[in-house]
Amino acid sequence: MQTTFRRILILFVGLLVPLFFACQSNSQVDAAPSAAPQLSASPAKLDPLPYDYAALEPYIDAQTMRLHHDKHHATYVNNINETLKAYPDLQKQSVDSLIQNLNQVPEAIRTKIRNNGGGHVNHTMFWQIMAPKAGGTPTGAVAKAIDQTFGSFDAFKQQFNKAGADRFGSGWAWLVSDRQGKLSITSTANQDNPLMSNPNAYPILGNDVWEHAYYLKYQNRRAEYLTNWWNVVNWQAVNQRYAQAQRK
Repeated sequence: MQTTFRRILILFVGLLVPLFFACQSNSQVDAAPSAAPQLSASPAKLDPLPYDYAALEPYIDAQTMRLHHDKHHATYVNNINETLKAYPDLQKQSVDSLIQNLNQVPEAIRTKIRNNGGGHVNHTMFWQIMAPKAGGTPTGAVAKAIDQTFGSFDAFKQQFNKAGADRFGSGWAWLVSDRQGKLSITSTANQDNPLMSNPNAYPILGNDVWEHAYYLKYQNRRAEYLTNWWNVVNWQAVNQRYAQAQRK
């Protein structure tokens, strides 16, 4: 009798285990994607490029990528860590939080956090929204939103490139989304991020128009750089950021 009961129990458990894991699998598939990870300030770290230095050739040359990432971006990260040495409480926050709440940063270091924190956040996004063998026309929800907002991809590119070309001196051109998915184009000076002035302007696409981003290859031909840059835009990453904007 006990042997029969034991066999029935084993059979019952054997049926339940696959069902349990199937439910777990389905729940993972249906789960919403997680929000964008925040950049730590304890300490700030420079992630490696997600591709080789020469991967974006012929549109962005390897030497520019090496200097841009290993020197310029690295300097922003080092400056953040040096600046926050005397502020252990601020080290507990993310760099994203610091640049979005600059009024809460001590005035003595506010400009340094604005410039270097912005540089770190901006460049981290910049590497992610580019990829080798990318470019082409937008896909997914971003493609639909661009057409609805600007009329066509070509019209959008023209407006975006103008924002980059018209930015005097150093800065960025941006495509931002609010929490409802509404798109707009803006530009910022230096290493300012759109979220510094508008918490409802989440950047989903940004092009660096500092001269260090293009001068070795394009010299003073910023317009040519802006035009060629579309060949390396990673629309999959842009769509991910667009989804994140609507979950913030």
